Amino acid sequence: MNKVNYQKELEKVLQKNSAENRVPSLLLHACCAPCSSYCLEYLNRYFQITVFFYNPNIDDAAEYARRKAELLRLIAEMPMEREVSVLEAPYDSAAFLQIAKGLESEKEGGARCKRCFALRLEETAKTAAAGGFDYFTTTLTISPLKNAALLNEIGQAAAEKYQVSFLPSDFKKNNGYLRSIALSKEYGLYRQNYCGCSFSKGQSLD
Repeated sequence: MNKVNYQKELEKVLQKNSAENRVPSLLLHACCAPCSSYCLEYLNRYFQITVFFYNPNIDDAAEYARRKAELLRLIAEMPMEREVSVLEAPYDSAAFLQIAKGLESEKEGGARCKRCFALRLEETAKTAAAGGFDYFTTTLTISPLKNAALLNEIGQAAAEKYQVSFLPSDFKKNNGYLRSIALSKEYGLYRQNYCGCSFSKGQSLD
């Protein structure tokens, strides 16, 4: 079975919309400023973007506030062709702890992470459908430590459930991850060393 090249799938969507002179609306789930940097730079040319900050996996309120503040600062400081809006969901760590129950000792990238991805992408899809967005997607595929195929599968399932289009992606491709590192340095962004949850704390994760 051939692997799907999600970057190529994304490019097909961009080419189609450009050919039709369309600038669709996109709800972009953002995990943090460093991961969002390249995604915003790249996608802003093609979409009217609303950033959706929904990350109940973040282990404490102070860390949550720091990541949100850095994301807002990046959006304010980075020049973009189109204005970027921000939509924040309530910080609900209990929602993450509920889906992680029984999987606390799982290794990173395992069943707990899969549930976490589904929790965040389902909420993004539901919000995108309710808000009448043309597409939704996530910045999570920019990390080399995240399974892009799994994220795209979860995103597509959520899209079908809520009847809204999922934008396929593998943002690490075409040097996207390297560009995110360069942009993080340029803007002096806080780069956390764990994904967000208490179970991954202390591990070097993006």
